[in-house]
Amino acid sequence: MTMSISGRCERTGLFGIAIASSSLSVAARCAYARAGVGVCATQNITDPRLGPRGLALMESGYGAEAALQAVRDGADHPEYRQLGLLDNSGNTACYSGANSLGIHGSARGRNALALGNLLANDRVPHEMVRAFESQPDEHLGDRLIAAMQAGLATGGEAGPVFSSGMILVDRVPWPVADLRIDNHTDPIGELAGLWKLWYPQMDDYVTRALNPRLAPKYGVPGDL
Repeated sequence: MTMSISGRCERTGLFGIAIASSSLSVAARCAYARAGVGVCATQNITDPRLGPRGLALMESGYGAEAALQAVRDGADHPEYRQLGLLDNSGNTACYSGANSLGIHGSARGRNALALGNLLANDRVPHEMVRAFESQPDEHLGDRLIAAMQAGLATGGEAGPVFSSGMILVDRVPWPVADLRIDNHTDPIGELAGLWKLWYPQMDDYVTRALNPRLAPKYGVPGDL
């Protein structure tokens, strides 16, 4: 039903998460990231309250493992939840409740955590982490997309996938990328294409917020 990859770039401090699901609009409910704090994925029979709760705990000083335990302890029906946390030191923690769907599992790597349920096979998370780790010098967004593509190539989910998304956070308090494919027959392919379009403009939109006088023009009607 859902697979995700959470990652941190040691060189730049970027955090991000990419996710895909057979459900619609998966990134709106399951993917959470905060600049300087980390990432929280909440999957399976999703409770969207758990993502912000995990981030708040890590922002208050909890490491990934301690934050995960606190989220589990305070969660309603934790046996239905699948959670993955990545903190600002690159530590990871994950949990799959007893009622996680189908073939489910996780894989941890250096600054990376892959998580999935209703998977085609149990190799999917490991191949996602392998792909992420194989490109340490590439942009974090490229590494997350490569991991999703590797998961899909290994079998992906047991059934069709219809939505995907990717969030990247940097040194500003809003996501520098928040890309979503909410209903499509090839959401991972569409997400990869959208990232290619967004990446060259990403820093420009940060400049528009922080110093509009330096913002580039795009040649559209009404552009400053």
